[in-house]
Amino acid sequence: MRRDPLNINAAGNEFPLILGRDVSGVIMECGLDVSYFKPGDEVWAAIPPWKPGSLAEFVVLSGNEVSHRPKSLSHTQAAALPYVASTAWSALVNTGGLNKDNCTGKRILIIGASGGVGTFSIQLMKAWGAHVTVTCSQNAEQLVKDLGADHMVDYKAGSVEAQLRALKPFDLILDNVGGDTEQWALSCLKPWSGAKYVTLVTPFMLNTDRLGIADGMLQSGVTIGSKALKHLCRGVHYRWALFAPSGPALDEVSELVDSGKIRPVVEQVFSFSEVPQAFQKLGRGHARGKTVINITGT
Repeated sequence: MRRDPLNINAAGNEFPLILGRDVSGVIMECGLDVSYFKPGDEVWAAIPPWKPGSLAEFVVLSGNEVSHRPKSLSHTQAAALPYVASTAWSALVNTGGLNKDNCTGKRILIIGASGGVGTFSIQLMKAWGAHVTVTCSQNAEQLVKDLGADHMVDYKAGSVEAQLRALKPFDLILDNVGGDTEQWALSCLKPWSGAKYVTLVTPFMLNTDRLGIADGMLQSGVTIGSKALKHLCRGVHYRWALFAPSGPALDEVSELVDSGKIRPVVEQVFSFSEVPQAFQKLGRGHARGKTVINITGT
């Protein structure tokens, strides 16, 4: 069945839907114009949401979405990184404007730091020389400190807002939690210094599902435009970030992994026959890193 992500064919549907965004495996075939990869190469990738997912024996990807897998990782370990790495890269680099040359000494706050995106973001920011403060629960403290976090705020130990306002202001805030966080988080930024609040929890998908592509994008544009203007008048920048697959970004992440600056955080591995249990686990929340599905059993 041909997929129709833009819902152009109103009579069609999206099923069967293949889930999964991370993949690590071996190239079986390449297109005629592909020169950077060859059959037998071990690669990893984050699959775009408009393509069938990775919970299958084979996936089809464009060359610019694929990267050579880090040599220091197994396929199981590597499969824990591409989606969270691409999402964090989109938020911190593409949207937040951070890179290895301008990050040293910057104060970064990661809200909701013990999940997949959070654990990767801690390591990326520390690899680039930033000072990283995180919020998480007490039972994740050792995990985030092992990954390099400089300061941890326990969201269960009183008001997070009060605890954070007692600290020095931040150059960038990455919000993985959403909810009412943005009502107070922007007050923790350094005003009139180019500081940014970047959230990964946006109404974009909800708007497009509820209103359709055109009206949903229009509604989202109005929402972010009004919020960005309101906060700009207060001297800080408000931004949304979305997952964006990128082979070149994964190339840079691969170098960081092989140099020992970033490692995957795998909470649990399930076999392909245990996919329902894996999604039940994800539905319970409070992740500590990533859940991986091993398709081949090796």
